[in-house]
Amino acid sequence: MSESPWTIVGQGLAGTCLAWEFWKRGEPFVLIDREHGGSSRVAAGLINPITGKNFEPSVNISAFLPEALEFYATVEQSLGKPLWHPLPVLRLADTEKEWNRMLSKLTRSDVTPWLAHDGAPIAVDGWIGAIELRGGGRFDTRSFIDGSREFFQRLGLYQAAEMRMDAPGAGRIWCEGAVGLMLGRYGPHRCAKGEILTLKAAGWDETHIRIGAGGWLVPLGGGLFKVGSTYEWNQLDETPTAAGRARVHEIAARLGGGHFEEIAHEAGIRPILRRSEPLIGPLAGGNWMFNGLGSKGSLYAPGIARRLTEWLIDGQAPEPALDFGNFRDGSAM
Repeated sequence: MSESPWTIVGQGLAGTCLAWEFWKRGEPFVLIDREHGGSSRVAAGLINPITGKNFEPSVNISAFLPEALEFYATVEQSLGKPLWHPLPVLRLADTEKEWNRMLSKLTRSDVTPWLAHDGAPIAVDGWIGAIELRGGGRFDTRSFIDGSREFFQRLGLYQAAEMRMDAPGAGRIWCEGAVGLMLGRYGPHRCAKGEILTLKAAGWDETHIRIGAGGWLVPLGGGLFKVGSTYEWNQLDETPTAAGRARVHEIAARLGGGHFEEIAHEAGIRPILRRSEPLIGPLAGGNWMFNGLGSKGSLYAPGIARRLTEWLIDGQAPEPALDFGNFRDGSAM
């Protein structure tokens, strides 16, 4: 155990998962957060094994997903509330080109483990075709963050505070997400604003996460859904816009139906340095960083937090591709 506590700066997915790893090991720490905004509280918590327009598995998902689910089960026991909600994913194709791309990858060895019904195509009205995927689901990021905050607060391990990076002192682990990236602390960023709606709708499918038409629809239960999301690279703020609402309404109508009630309209900024692949590593003055989770924080945050904990406490370095120093000097891209 360290003689002096670590300070984890930022209580999004990265900082919260790291705090749990420290707590499980009995490592002293304090978790601080400015308690203002943050994409983790807005996020749908979607985990989709095969992603993007190219229908590709998330990087190292076969290692990271089981670890994430084990981590979430442990935290659920500590908090006494469900956080992980497994749901199959229905990947819908809008064009022949997209459909042929999906069909061409169904026999790949890194794709077949995630195919339900052996990848048999599914007919869905209004779409060229669909493939059902296993291993997907929704992680309740807001309940995780709020519940964890209360848990660590009761133990005296949480503080509401701002901290400047140029303040003197070592032992700080900067998990600030997009805030730190947009200040240029780690070089050029690729952050993107996203807008999400929470909707209430009767009769929509609640048995699957639906992905298609450039967006996604995630059932929350009880006729509630999250739907999104937009991508905006220039106006990087957390202010919802009329244009964003209109775009997400289009996605909702395509994936769900034409009749719904809008419950909430939120915006967040995805913290991206290198696609949606996180980075960790030492900084000057005895400080460290954990950032770049992008849109896949629910998948990667637990496993990366464990790797960073082992690096900090045991001196066990992670895979070179995760080392921010390698990314910074261009040796691991």
